[in-house]
Amino acid sequence: VQLQASGGGLVQAGGSLRLTCTASGRILSLDDMGWYRQAPGKERESVATVSTGGTTNYANSVKGRFTISRDNLKKTVYLQMNNLKPEDTAFYYCNAQLCYNDEYDTPHCVRNHWGQGTLVTVSS
Repeated sequence: VQLQASGGGLVQAGGSLRLTCTASGRILSLDDMGWYRQAPGKERESVATVSTGGTTNYANSVKGRFTISRDNLKKTVYLQMNNLKPEDTAFYYCNAQLCYNDEYDTPHCVRNHWGQGTLVTVSS
């Protein structure tokens, strides 16, 4: 099972980026999905989460600027980031609560499955 994140890059303050994370593998179910970020020298923090039914939660620092959404058929979660600020600079990681079958068709459920990070750099 993999979570493949993309969409990071370098942008000027006030600009926008859209992050995409797609789950692949022998997935049985995808539950809550989310985006987290970690800036140099800081702890990883939650940015936004979305439930299977579409209920969203945001960190106060991104409310009104970021929008999380998901496409359940595509097993994909998005993070639209507008009005980016230099303090948004960080590695962004997608996360999912999911169940999958291993090579022996044995089901497993994981509360926190992480993708690789994608770097977002916002210049002032």
